[in-house]
Amino acid sequence: MPKSARTYPTTPDGRYMVVRGTLWRTTNPHLPEAERQQLVHALMDARRDVHKHREDPQDLARARQRVQAAKVALGERGPPWWADGAPCYNRHRVQNTPYADWYAGLDAGAPEPT
Repeated sequence: MPKSARTYPTTPDGRYMVVRGTLWRTTNPHLPEAERQQLVHALMDARRDVHKHREDPQDLARARQRVQAAKVALGERGPPWWADGAPCYNRHRVQNTPYADWYAGLDAGAPEPT
């Protein structure tokens, strides 16, 4: 299955998606669509450059910085995009978070994408 066709369970509050049992913060849903698209394109360009510059430590570091900057701008890293004071569980195992019961209740017959 192509990566673009994969879907992952998203927490009821829309803050995370679950990939192989780990929570990953979703993109800030309050970003205007044009800005989100621009940031996604910048992220993809930076990721391509990470692979392209594997042999050059300085160019690789610059490409990784661009990936980080795009992820922060999208809200996937850095300060949480929500403002209610709820803690961030990015990169936590879902079973060790308040989302454990929700995740356990998902349809066990539907395998998670690999």
